[in-house]
Amino acid sequence: MNEQKVWFITGASRGMGLEVARAVLAKGGKVAGTSRHIEELKKNISAAADCFLPLQLDITSDEAVKAGIARCVETFGRIDVVLNNAGYYLAGSIEAISDEEFRKTIEVNLFGTVNVTRHALPHLRAQQSGHIINISSNMGYIGYANTGSYNAAKFAVIGLSEALAQEVQPFGIKVTVVAPGMFRTGFMTSDTLAVAQNDIKPYGLQQHVAMLQSFSGHQPGDPRKLAEVLYHISQMEQPPLHLPLGTDSYASILAHRQAEAAELAQWENLSRSTDFA
Repeated sequence: MNEQKVWFITGASRGMGLEVARAVLAKGGKVAGTSRHIEELKKNISAAADCFLPLQLDITSDEAVKAGIARCVETFGRIDVVLNNAGYYLAGSIEAISDEEFRKTIEVNLFGTVNVTRHALPHLRAQQSGHIINISSNMGYIGYANTGSYNAAKFAVIGLSEALAQEVQPFGIKVTVVAPGMFRTGFMTSDTLAVAQNDIKPYGLQQHVAMLQSFSGHQPGDPRKLAEVLYHISQMEQPPLHLPLGTDSYASILAHRQAEAAELAQWENLSRSTDFA
């Protein structure tokens, strides 16, 4: 039965991941939820042991992810939906961000997704079914000043998802990459928002951070509605590959694509000038 699908959700102790986990459990599904904060996860999700498996997990550790996936399959017998949700936002200019800071952003937002996907795929492929849902961002389509490392990771998640969809389609596995806009979670005030230690004043980092924090509590997106949408697409025979969520995300991505099309048209002759005669 569809409602008995087993979900593996990263970053399940708060924000979007928490709301999706609650929605799945409320509809009779089963959840293996991961978090770096296991007590917070257990506190925020109260469900029977035969429906909910809390896992303390660092998604940047390949071995830990492999063990977590194995625990999920051992407990529930299968995995049907993988939600790569855990994320980390670093604000800072390209010039100012240290090598360590940039790498951490990529490790969490990109390699965490890769680790979970890589270790889930043998099980999904053996089943000849499954759905991988990767959380990117409207910042995976549009670059913004002082968000370069996050842009780099989230752009990569979209490219990864497009390639993955082609690879796994023959095995009955579906892929959706979601690009949320601003949703009313604690993302911009919690430890998932970091600021580069080095601040080169002319880049306006502090103004950028103040702008982000000013959105807290005023974001247009409802995370419970996002959770309902993700549950809904998990029931579809043919879910979308690309899914912006939120009127702000949809509008900004559409405007960006239209501007790109205009730029391509403007420089078409130059673009076409490099072939052999």
